[in-house]
Amino acid sequence: MAGRVLFFLQHATYEPAFQAATMGITAAAMGDEVYFVFAFDALRQLVGGAYGQPSSAREHEEFARAESLGVLAPPDMLAEARTLGARLIACDTTVRICGYEPESLEGTLDEVMGMASIWRLTAGARVLTL
Repeated sequence: MAGRVLFFLQHATYEPAFQAATMGITAAAMGDEVYFVFAFDALRQLVGGAYGQPSSAREHEEFARAESLGVLAPPDMLAEARTLGARLIACDTTVRICGYEPESLEGTLDEVMGMASIWRLTAGARVLTL
């Protein structure tokens, strides 16, 4: 029973990034329509290439354990989820508040859209915030 899932991402360190990426790739692999909605720190870190990087000693240990288990890093899981149809998006206003021009994020994001469009995507969807 496929459906739509939106992950609203505001935090960008290893633990929340891993949680979102692992659930998102699983949902996409199971046929769900998946959207990762990036905002603030998550958006800045994604654009800067640091999304999902560990920030504490504990997260560094977890990251190393995950690597030793052969678990993909969050950015790699996002890339794989995209091949399964998942989309990385952000709100136009949030993009501008963070100091970016929407056009400059082509390739990093699949789409920059207005909040009304994002809101419509939540209708009947499962919504998670991290």
